[in-house]
Amino acid sequence: MSSSPQGQETKKRGGKLVPALCNIFGTLILVSVIALYLPITLAHARGYEVYNVVSGSMEPAIPVGSVIYVETLRAEDVAEGDVIACHGGSSVIAHRVVKNRVGEGEFITKGDANAREDMQDVPYLSLIGKVVRHYPFLGGMMTLYTSKIGKAYVICFAACGAMFNILAGRIRARRRAG
Repeated sequence: MSSSPQGQETKKRGGKLVPALCNIFGTLILVSVIALYLPITLAHARGYEVYNVVSGSMEPAIPVGSVIYVETLRAEDVAEGDVIACHGGSSVIAHRVVKNRVGEGEFITKGDANAREDMQDVPYLSLIGKVVRHYPFLGGMMTLYTSKIGKAYVICFAACGAMFNILAGRIRARRRAG
């Protein structure tokens, strides 16, 4: 058997495929990690607090598993019909304002899915802010990748993307040298 120039040409072209695929795969992994954190990072950069909706009290307007973006504002500026987020014990509650009682310094609120107004009025001091946006389905993902184990997985995933790009560079360097 003899080695033909055509055979070497095919080998060289095929040798470019593996590093190219490694680069593409590594870049896609890194872009997906960035895209995963982008909604939360941009929200914080614009001054919003971000929370995950875990109860159905605001359905159908804000479904369970949604992410809500909360903008801070003065309690006196909250209008009837606004959805507000407030501290309720150890959790954050998002309900619609039925009445803003400025004189008493409290809100009367109600979840859209609830038959009656909330039993406890919300004092102004508990106000976090007004819900200005919500995105269905992102809450579950947010909870997953902001947990300790989720962050570890994301770091490992990003490291894999970086390693694919490093591997592509090493394969290219080895082919040039050899």
